[in-house]
Amino acid sequence: MNIESFRRDFIKGGLQRKDLDEDPIRQFESWFNQAVEAKISDPNAMTLATVDQDRQPSQRMVLLKSFDQRGFVFFTNYGSQKAMEIAACPKVALHFPWHMLDRQVRIAGEAEKINHRESMQYFISRPKDSQLAAWASQQSSRIGSRQMLLTQFARMKQKFSMGEIPLPDFWGGFRVRPDSLEFWQGGADRLHDRFLYTRQTEGWSIERLAP
Repeated sequence: MNIESFRRDFIKGGLQRKDLDEDPIRQFESWFNQAVEAKISDPNAMTLATVDQDRQPSQRMVLLKSFDQRGFVFFTNYGSQKAMEIAACPKVALHFPWHMLDRQVRIAGEAEKINHRESMQYFISRPKDSQLAAWASQQSSRIGSRQMLLTQFARMKQKFSMGEIPLPDFWGGFRVRPDSLEFWQGGADRLHDRFLYTRQTEGWSIERLAP
């Protein structure tokens, strides 16, 4: 297999400064809505990059569950690798790969836990089995077999069979407060359009980057 021959041109259109909203969150909302309208599979799937105490980066896909002017929210087990790395170093990066539209969005900022009320509000909206899964899985821990996980899930199902499933104290959300956002639109001949928003004391600066 000759991977070097894998290539295609980007022909879905460019991106001009005049087309950008002055506010990057509104710009993200516009692109996110277009990704949804284009029926991209899992448009809210994003790569979350963290770094451990040895400065070793790690990445994984998580799901964006809400966003507003305060930042971008996802949920996880607070004992997971990602959560422990955030506790040690809250600087993180997010990446949305909307390939069907020849677009990417890159976000850099700091993550912090959201409050209990927000986590509870989302947790009770999840399907019951997803709630049980949060209790059953000690995320990122090593296990001997899938059967061990299924057994623990069955135990939780029995334990909480008679009422509402409470929010685990080890599970909840993080909000990533962005310091910069890059909007990337593929262009012909690899002359892509890239615009970087950087947080300032008042508002945001917008700069074009070379592809």
